[in-house]
Amino acid sequence: MDGGSLSDRPRVAVIGTGIGGLSAAARLAHAGLSVTLFERQAQIGGKMRVVPSAAGPVDTGPTVLTLRAEFDRLFADLGARLSDYVDLVPLPVLARHFWPDGSRLDLFDDIDTSARAIEAFAGRHARRDYLRFRKKTARLFDAFEAPMMQTAVPKPADLTRHVALRPWLVPAMAPMSTLARRLARDFSDARLAQLFGRYATYVGGSPFQSPALLSLISEAEARGVWAPRGGMLALAHGVAQLATELGARIICNAHVDEIMTSNDRVIGLRSGADIFPADAILFNGDPRALALGHLGAAVADEAPLTRTDARSLSANVWAFSATPQGADLAHHNVFFSADPAWEWRSLDAGHWPEDPTIYVCAQDRAEGAPDGPERFELILNAPPLTRRTPEPEDYKTCHRQTFQTLARHGLTFDPPPGPEALTMPQEWEARFPGSDGSLYGQSPHGMMAAFRRPTARAAMKGLYLAGGGAHPGAGVPMATRSGRLAAEAMIADLSSTSMSRPTAMRGGMSTG
Repeated sequence: MDGGSLSDRPRVAVIGTGIGGLSAAARLAHAGLSVTLFERQAQIGGKMRVVPSAAGPVDTGPTVLTLRAEFDRLFADLGARLSDYVDLVPLPVLARHFWPDGSRLDLFDDIDTSARAIEAFAGRHARRDYLRFRKKTARLFDAFEAPMMQTAVPKPADLTRHVALRPWLVPAMAPMSTLARRLARDFSDARLAQLFGRYATYVGGSPFQSPALLSLISEAEARGVWAPRGGMLALAHGVAQLATELGARIICNAHVDEIMTSNDRVIGLRSGADIFPADAILFNGDPRALALGHLGAAVADEAPLTRTDARSLSANVWAFSATPQGADLAHHNVFFSADPAWEWRSLDAGHWPEDPTIYVCAQDRAEGAPDGPERFELILNAPPLTRRTPEPEDYKTCHRQTFQTLARHGLTFDPPPGPEALTMPQEWEARFPGSDGSLYGQSPHGMMAAFRRPTARAAMKGLYLAGGGAHPGAGVPMATRSGRLAAEAMIADLSSTSMSRPTAMRGGMSTG
């Protein structure tokens, strides 16, 4: 599809500049398509968002990069090198974990170093538990990479055949067990079960309701963690730079009101009074927005399951700069609650836990502790708006639950942040309409949840989906992979279809 003048190349509109939309746009531009991205916010990046602070921009979304090979592949496929666009700092300490009893454990990017740390933390039996667990999760991750995470449309029948040829997978999957129950059998030390149960939150789930198979999520982090210099938004900027070098155009402050169709296929989009004709459209947002009619009645039949399926977790996110006192922090830090079962019962009931687990990203510690104020992102799990209605006292409640809990762990901040530093579920819904504040799309609970996510090809001809709400799921690497699957589908369809462009469109032909 390479070559040809700008006027005779197929025109593609990408709605949203999250990592799924950006990575797809770069691939589409490289294939010779005329690509324009529309971003409703003033800055690109989707959930890779920053807010200002006295110490510089602070991340409010993803904090680190895992599965680096996915990003190396993206740039290599387009004739470039990741290192020329994004400066990545490897993190030898994957995460530092704190418990209310004063115990602390670091996990490392080397399995033997982690095993020694666990032995010092909880004894030889715990070390054996960990090594067995890592062996199992590595095999699970590798076994499900091709039939689930790399395939464009996963099918239960294909997965059943895949497992039947590998009967050892069945006990490792523990198909009738939740993640929490399986971890309680895997680890004799309850603290380690709590630690590895936390990985269910990476896709917005509870370890007490997510399938045991989600234990493989921990393997993604165990294979290496990198912090982009400049924060995670630097990754979005790097992909956007490559996309624009390849010819893509990005328009910010451009809210898309309607996806326009004719004869059961997309023909363009409307943004305010402006019309943009398009031969194909990629929607990089929560697919539920389509199902709720936010992009027009013509595409409201898309992703129907998202209207009724349970939503994944939301979060209360603090982003600020301050001088920390007390706890010795790494880049990734987790302060655990005293009773995880009670914490998750509260969340499942639609409440904010009084004793929450709190993730603390010390953004400036990738290469050591700096002098003076540092940038911090704090994340607390929260129910989506489908299960909890905002209340007038929410800021005060969240402030108390966050900073009193951290103070009990010995961590304080000077000065403490104010209301401007907090993003709550209702703000996430405002930024990502149709999400109900959920940050990960549909809930991952249940063995069939992975098969209920929308896939790259929508029902409407010429419409494609990418992002954390689409297959293969949430998280920066998976959203990037969804962009590749959507781009591949679009390129194949445009190459095999004789495109008939509209000769007249309501509202003219301006693009704003």
